[in-house]
Amino acid sequence: MGTSVQVTPLCGVYNENPLSYLVSIDGFNFLVDCGWNDHFDPSLLHPLSKVAPTIDAVLLSHPDTLHLGALPYAMKQLGLAAPVFSTEPVYRLGLLTMYDQFLSRKQVSEFDLFTLDDIDSAFQSVTKLTYSQNHHFSGKGEGIVIAPHVAGHLLGGTIWKITKDGEDVIYAVDFNHRRERHLNGTVLGSFVRPAVLITDAYNALNNQPYRRQKDKEFGDILKKTLRAGGNVLLPIDTAGRVLELILILESYWADENLTYPIYFLTYVASSTIDYVKSFLEWMSDSIAKSFEQTRENIFLLKYVTLLINKAELDNAPDGPKVVLASMASLETGFSHDIFVEWASDMKNLVLFTERGQYATLARMLQADPPPKAVKVTVSKRVPLVGDELIAYEEEQNRIKKEEALKASLMKEEELKASQGPDNNVSDPMVVDASNDHLSAEAAGPRGGGYRDILIDGFVPPSTSVAPMFPCYENTSEWDDFGEVINPDDYVIKDEDMDQGAMHAGGDINGKLDEGAASLILDTKPSKVISDERTVQVRCSLVYMDFEGRSDGRSIKNILSHVAPLKLVLVHGSAEATEHLKQHCLKHVCPHVYAPQIEETIDVTSDLCAYKVQLSEKLMSNVLFKKLGEYEIAWVDAEVEKTENEMLALVPVSSQVPPHKSVLVGDLKLADFKQFLSSKGVQVEFSGGALRCGEYVTLRKVGDTTQKGGSSGTQQIVIEGPLCEDYYKIREYLYSQFYLL
Repeated sequence: MGTSVQVTPLCGVYNENPLSYLVSIDGFNFLVDCGWNDHFDPSLLHPLSKVAPTIDAVLLSHPDTLHLGALPYAMKQLGLAAPVFSTEPVYRLGLLTMYDQFLSRKQVSEFDLFTLDDIDSAFQSVTKLTYSQNHHFSGKGEGIVIAPHVAGHLLGGTIWKITKDGEDVIYAVDFNHRRERHLNGTVLGSFVRPAVLITDAYNALNNQPYRRQKDKEFGDILKKTLRAGGNVLLPIDTAGRVLELILILESYWADENLTYPIYFLTYVASSTIDYVKSFLEWMSDSIAKSFEQTRENIFLLKYVTLLINKAELDNAPDGPKVVLASMASLETGFSHDIFVEWASDMKNLVLFTERGQYATLARMLQADPPPKAVKVTVSKRVPLVGDELIAYEEEQNRIKKEEALKASLMKEEELKASQGPDNNVSDPMVVDASNDHLSAEAAGPRGGGYRDILIDGFVPPSTSVAPMFPCYENTSEWDDFGEVINPDDYVIKDEDMDQGAMHAGGDINGKLDEGAASLILDTKPSKVISDERTVQVRCSLVYMDFEGRSDGRSIKNILSHVAPLKLVLVHGSAEATEHLKQHCLKHVCPHVYAPQIEETIDVTSDLCAYKVQLSEKLMSNVLFKKLGEYEIAWVDAEVEKTENEMLALVPVSSQVPPHKSVLVGDLKLADFKQFLSSKGVQVEFSGGALRCGEYVTLRKVGDTTQKGGSSGTQQIVIEGPLCEDYYKIREYLYSQFYLL
């Protein structure tokens, strides 16, 4: 049998809930994505809690809450302790996304599901990979190789390729085949006939207009609102699709010579743009080429102003403005507060660029027709004053005293244990736990070893002849040059430096904006006050699709080209999932699965795979030829068992008849047309064929794929009289292949 593969959805099937799936390959458990939604409902993670301790590795595909939002909570509360793998942008931007989520909630609630330290701890276990970089597992995962590939959609977005014994398992969700301003299209179409493809049906029922038409409509509706004296609110994610929107706005403002202010408002806005400036190599080819020629970074923003708190927006000059504010769901964050303020003015516009998450305020407002009034909860954090402050301080003092007493009792127990079981020996000393100033500073220069402590209430044992304070001998080793030291005691670990950097400042090395840092460091006693309001929705509400996902028609074409042996559908409404399933059964492959939550499906390959050794005698006579990244050769051999019962390929004992020549490669007529043009041959497409010169014609015959994912025969036919042009074109054609 082939490699054993099982897929178990933990969240995100037959609905639009967060994505989280268990993929087991020969007993090695991958958690592919670890998402949560903006409600942060722990009940969604119940299936994950059952398997979290058994996870061997975590793969993250996109830097948004739906793909990685549950990672800090799972590592803190659910026992998830596996190494995590992602690209550099997914790591950096995902970290900022979680910071923004935490800070947004901490300002309006007593949010305690995870802390900033939990976020830091979770992301410190991330191993960062570049696109197409192979990572080989050892131990339990021996023989398994993972590699991230371009997905589009979000910066650093990943299609994961998991390989074992020559069989590929592809995880491709939320991909985009279209090239955008800051991202290349996905490379999913370059994979052919993987053993298993796991993909989503989220956009299976949607079709999109052309990008230029959509961008123009987007700019025109903004301009119309602003010229009428209204404000525009764009609820956005923290560090995902907002990057494409910023470039669209920058381009439109430059083309139209507009002077209306644009504000990008999140708790981590400055850090987001600082990071993005350093990720040009992860962006589209056009951005990289432009930077090489002009040395100008496209994210040196000319029209967009970065803000990190609402006070800065409130102090901005009056007049029409565009504000991009998190969160996209309108459940919390700056966008929620701005919506409450602006919704009652008919001149204003709330422009949604992505579908709101299920059961959120954004989703409610996107209904057709939209509601005329909505109930919202407005919350804010205010400092404690008067009696509340006094009561809080008294409670804190009481807690400190209890903790000090507990620490003292623990010390006593430890000392009693160190004195042995002699009940007649009283406690020789009690550490005064109230002396908090004698903490880490009292330790030696290396922070380890013994500490100088204040001894209070020294009571000599009754059996002691000459009582004295404890004396510890210095056991340090010495040589001719002095005391022998361990250099490791003086090394500051990188993760310690990173953790310290996370909480102060605002530069490129992982630090928060100063405003966000001040929120963290603000330890003044405070409370959250809330009130229910009914907001009259008189402003305009418009939805335009800027999600950056392939539409239904494109998804179907890509799946037909990839032609997986087995297909697993996840993440999408029940209607979209069933629609895509029926289409794929007819046109892609006969094995299509759409499992329910916690339903394990076995998608093990039906192929029989055997491991064989290549004998030295055989390999000494094999002639390899270079084919891209690989070397290929024709082998005639026999299979026999070795002394240790392994299968081995050995040279054929009898005379081997000559084999027909084989041309290896995949020719695209469009590429061959450019090649011939470079050789001075007049060439053009006519009726699906390539006319070369005056007499010779090339055409492809046969289908690249057949139903069921099996490969069809494909031939390239060259037609024309036997003339000089014919032989020249044929020679050029042969040069595009490898001859075996």
